[in-house]
Amino acid sequence: MRRRQSAVLSGIAMALLVLVAVQLPAWAQPNYAKVKEYRIERSVPPEAVACIECHKQTQPGLFGDWANSRHANANITCLDCHLAQPGDQDVAKDHEKYYGRSDLPYGEQKYKVPIATVVTPKDCSRCHPDEVTQYSKSKHANTIEIMWKLDPWLNKGMNSDNERKTGCYHCHGTVLAIDEKGKLDPTTWPNVGVGRLNMDGSKGSCTSCHSRHRFAVSEARRPEACDSCHLGPDHPQIEIYEESKHGTIYNAFGDEFNFKAAAGTWSPGTDYRAPTCAACHMSGSGKVMGTHDVTERISWETQAPLTVRPADFKPFPAGNDWQVEREKMKNVCRACHGDSWIDDFYQGFDKAVEEYNEVYFKPAKAMLDDLYGKNLLDKTKFFDEHLELQFYELWHHEGRRARMGVMMMAPDYAWWHGFYECKSRFNEFMEEADHLIATGKKAYVYPKYPNATGDTTRPPKIFGK
Repeated sequence: MRRRQSAVLSGIAMALLVLVAVQLPAWAQPNYAKVKEYRIERSVPPEAVACIECHKQTQPGLFGDWANSRHANANITCLDCHLAQPGDQDVAKDHEKYYGRSDLPYGEQKYKVPIATVVTPKDCSRCHPDEVTQYSKSKHANTIEIMWKLDPWLNKGMNSDNERKTGCYHCHGTVLAIDEKGKLDPTTWPNVGVGRLNMDGSKGSCTSCHSRHRFAVSEARRPEACDSCHLGPDHPQIEIYEESKHGTIYNAFGDEFNFKAAAGTWSPGTDYRAPTCAACHMSGSGKVMGTHDVTERISWETQAPLTVRPADFKPFPAGNDWQVEREKMKNVCRACHGDSWIDDFYQGFDKAVEEYNEVYFKPAKAMLDDLYGKNLLDKTKFFDEHLELQFYELWHHEGRRARMGVMMMAPDYAWWHGFYECKSRFNEFMEEADHLIATGKKAYVYPKYPNATGDTTRPPKIFGK
């Protein structure tokens, strides 16, 4: 009898404890981790098998990339990315002919499904929502808008539409469109630019960094993933990186780096000895969380004509605090460097920005405005007068190289390709400008400026009508 009473009392006590725990405020509840739910579909539909088998025969290179990918390992097939959704405009009409070929495996009508050629961040967001959300806020995703707000080549129509497609838009991205035949407009396609505007409204192309159809995180972590766009006279980040001590270590010991570490686990000291572009600007490190928003961790906007804080960059103001972002970058640096090293580096970087702004850019800009005000330069076009080109290259070429060279610790780019060239360009600019003012003579205009035929209409889908 006593045992029964004891059991009943124990049961009542347990029930009361549960009731009290349920009614406790949130701060008093046990700190249980949020349970993540995963669902992996192991089966592959016959339509997906048809895709795989046909591409294995018609495009073995494409199939090989996919077969060696993590996607394939997780049974993510062609259909999971390319299956057209209701309302998609870019259904690949030519793809339908493959379902009537007896020489292809599975080339039968019963396997026919609508396929969209373009895979967009919106498609990728079904499995990678956080990465896509972060990317959508970045300068990468919005680089078409930035380009049109900054670049006189486009706004003044000083290059042809095809020069833009094969040059500018290759990296910045196109505004995808359908032609009168219902196919992707060849003036906008093919393109994997980081700021590409897709027909579903999403911006960018994940394959800019994770090339198809391998989509390897190990590729995006290497500096070579960035060098197809970040190079050349105006933003030679890859050359700057290679000159820096970080790049030297990467070139010497990169074969020892573990680029295949799982997402969120890639760590300095454990997986790599020196940072790559991704390590500084995107990957997690210590207290710093990983991000696909490359606008983070930046404290100066060095691509701008006048160096400003990212929140003050008019073409695309960052919605963050530069001091918070600088601290994030410093925490990345702290994996390998002490505070005195880091603080002294930033002191030199800030001083270089100040000298560029005050000694070179502002006086040159004031002189340019004075020449326009005195009607000695013509504003109708840009680059058809020598001084306009001189001014442009002062900030867009030498000025950027100087600032970026200092920022990434490449002395040759900071000095010889940077401030040394700034001095030469500045002196030539000022000498010619002073001569025009002294003589009152208008600048010579190139009468046969070539191929200045580009459309000056800003893309309505970006800027509105």
